[in-house]
Amino acid sequence: MATVFSKIIKGEIPCYKIAESEDYFAILDINPLRAGHTLVIPKREIDYIFDLDDAYLAGMIIFSKKIAVAIKSVFPCNRIGVAILGLEVPHAHIHLVPMDTMEDINFKNPKLKFTTEEFKDIAAKLSRIVIL
Repeated sequence: MATVFSKIIKGEIPCYKIAESEDYFAILDINPLRAGHTLVIPKREIDYIFDLDDAYLAGMIIFSKKIAVAIKSVFPCNRIGVAILGLEVPHAHIHLVPMDTMEDINFKNPKLKFTTEEFKDIAAKLSRIVIL
């Protein structure tokens, strides 16, 4: 059965897309910890990130780095936090979260609420400057 991420990649479920390559997809998290919180998803539907073959996982990290550079330029912060949780959706993915303190990437924090227009604005700002 297709995961929610596979359905998003196929265009069956709407999203706020940041960037796409032949192998990877980046979208805004709809329950963000901070503005700019982005998910990087492999187009291959594989549940556990460490089941990805080495070259594909390395490519996903390189793709994530390019997205992180864009996030940091739009949302000035100390770092872009990286989290791989893997239990909430059975499809490998990486969270990229702008952070100034360790508390900024605490997934127990209340999630931010943005309007559709705010999400679209954030996605547009990021997608304009991503260099793949």
